[in-house]
Amino acid sequence: MSSGHWLFGIVVLVAMLYPYIRIIRRAGYSGWWFLTMFVPIVNIVMLWVFAFAQWPALNRPDR
Repeated sequence: MSSGHWLFGIVVLVAMLYPYIRIIRRAGYSGWWFLTMFVPIVNIVMLWVFAFAQWPALNRPDR
């Protein structure tokens, strides 16, 4: 595999991770939850959990 492919892969990974972490943090969870996207099956389950769980950020008194 040429170095161009690796560079493209890294760019795509960063392009996916940055918004993923921002969304999780904005929801009020730790940004470290992004690690679940690398675990098969767990990533799908956590997507549904985040979609339907009560977000801590919505319960803050400053909102």
